[in-house]
Amino acid sequence: MKKFLINRKKQDSGYRHLKMKLLFITVTTAVMALICAIALYNFIFRGRFANLVVDFLSDFVYAGYNDAYERALWTYRQVVRNYLSLYFLAGVVFIFIIAQMIYLNSFVRYFVEINRGIDALITENAGDVILSQELATTERKINSIKHTLETRKSDAQLAEQRKNDLIMYLAHDLKTPLTSVIGYLTLLRDEPQIPQELRCRYTDIALGKAERLEELINEFFDITRFNLTTLTLDSERICLSRMLEQLASESAPILAERELEWRLEIAPEIEVMGDADKLARAFDNLIRNAVSYSYAGTEILLFAQAEGDKAKVMIKNHGKTIAPDKLEHIFEQFYRADAARSSATGGAGLGLAITKEIVELHGGTVTAASANESTIFIVVLPYKK
Repeated sequence: MKKFLINRKKQDSGYRHLKMKLLFITVTTAVMALICAIALYNFIFRGRFANLVVDFLSDFVYAGYNDAYERALWTYRQVVRNYLSLYFLAGVVFIFIIAQMIYLNSFVRYFVEINRGIDALITENAGDVILSQELATTERKINSIKHTLETRKSDAQLAEQRKNDLIMYLAHDLKTPLTSVIGYLTLLRDEPQIPQELRCRYTDIALGKAERLEELINEFFDITRFNLTTLTLDSERICLSRMLEQLASESAPILAERELEWRLEIAPEIEVMGDADKLARAFDNLIRNAVSYSYAGTEILLFAQAEGDKAKVMIKNHGKTIAPDKLEHIFEQFYRADAARSSATGGAGLGLAITKEIVELHGGTVTAASANESTIFIVVLPYKK
């Protein structure tokens, strides 16, 4: 409530200039209307109106008559003088209407400016919206909305372009293993006399290509699920320590292929509340990312410990340093820090984005830092003691 009152006070102070301007217009209009009403009263009831009417009648209506003045005076007394109050009232109403038109025009001018600013949002005109000084606060808000919309549009276009590029890459990469699978299976079918050793080799190659094909198809499914569904959690008590140790054990063959080694520093019995399958996927994505971008012959650190009411997990690998401008986008969907990697080695660019969403759904945070040919991902989750 106190914060609301402070914000309300700031908004009111932002329109102080407008309030003072409108107050000035109101007072000025009222004073001018009062002066006009007093002048009208003096004009009608102090004889000048009577003289003007009589002179007009005698000079134009009864011109040529010897008693033109007497006729004009008689007509004034019969037609005009008895209704002076009505004439005065009509004059006051006219003055009031004019004063209201002047007063309302001051409001309408500001609404016209605001509408012009809104039109600039719709038509996406270049440059900032410029309003009167009295509408400086509204000008800032409109320009803030304008910049936000432009940023969102740019981000959406960039994400769409990344997605289209990714689908193009995946479609191209699907063809390569599929062609190999068909080629080797055709060779095995058409050449029944192939030696057993060569047959096993061809079978292993076809199987490897088929497995890679499955991975690429799963990438397509990930894209669809990521865009069309919202992740939900099936929470339970999880021993995070055992989960990380199991993931490290399962990924050992992948590390061996890349000549990498684990360095595990996992504290025992760290427990958290969360969805075991989704957390396992989040950490598996981080592990795969570390493996993909590590120099051969180096080690990957998997660190976990409880710090106060938080559980902290770190995955550190040695590889090419990620530039700061790329690091700030690393958790965006379809983004690859290394654009030179194809989908055959670098994935779809969804793994880190999905990891971030899963971790944040658990009330945690995930951050990344890179320097001196080392990259570290830090996940912090609420700790269940």
